[in-house]
Amino acid sequence: MNINLPDITSGQYALTQLPLRWVGMEAIAIPLEVPISDFTILSVNAKADIFVSLDKPEAKGIHMSRLYLKLKDKLTSYNLNGEMLTELLHEIISSQEGLSEAAKINLSFELTIRKNALLSNEFGYQSYPISISRSYVHGKTVTELSLTIPYSSTCPCSSALSRQALSDKLDQSFASINIDKNELLQWIISEKNTAATAHSQRSYAYLKFTLKDEHLPNLNDLILKFEQVMGTPVQTAVKREDEQAFAKLNAENLMFCEDAARRLKQSIENNSNISGYWFKVEHQESLHAHNAVVIDHNEQPYE
Repeated sequence: MNINLPDITSGQYALTQLPLRWVGMEAIAIPLEVPISDFTILSVNAKADIFVSLDKPEAKGIHMSRLYLKLKDKLTSYNLNGEMLTELLHEIISSQEGLSEAAKINLSFELTIRKNALLSNEFGYQSYPISISRSYVHGKTVTELSLTIPYSSTCPCSSALSRQALSDKLDQSFASINIDKNELLQWIISEKNTAATAHSQRSYAYLKFTLKDEHLPNLNDLILKFEQVMGTPVQTAVKREDEQAFAKLNAENLMFCEDAARRLKQSIENNSNISGYWFKVEHQESLHAHNAVVIDHNEQPYE
């Protein structure tokens, strides 16, 4: 090995001597082991961004390869957890030998979890985009978590108008005050008597949180909790009984985007591990060519 290879980073000074906020690498391919229960760990393919500050103005640059090696060794040796991420930030700062005082890491991946059908014995798999960002600046560690939750939403206005249309058609079809029950049931299930249907749409909640401490929540549990809050999570494998059960869920959870947003906001504000939040609710309308949207937050940096 040639020990006399040139080291430009250590051997030269910067021509323009100024500190830089973040220097590092983006979109590094890295495998992650993500715990979703006490007994189950999922392997995911992630992309990582890793940075340190360049606080020494005269330094030509940081030791870039040391970031990659520290990242690779740490993330492939341990299951994903908050303590490990904090240790990694301190290790990459130390690796720069006085050049850096701050560090940041971003991880993005899709978590694919198994979901059971509503009634039948079927099951399927669904992926959820997740990103985790942790920074250490001025002695303070900050963790941000982002995830996307898809769900179904049925318009309350459209549902009311459909019921009114059905009522009008029924009134026109039955002139007598006394209606035979069996005749009425047959009339209702006949396709020709469908007066109107409420419009539904695939909808999304885009969530970003600042966590109160360095502990990472169980991602599987967090996803399922927000799906329960919305009440109409999208399905994977379905049979007829599952599809009917899903239609009933939508009928029980009629909501404008404002209704969905308030459900989310209440749940977020009741979560003791969340200090800051930003979220966007997006109903991708089937009635319009545009979407209905709500954005809310409790911290100015998220504006």
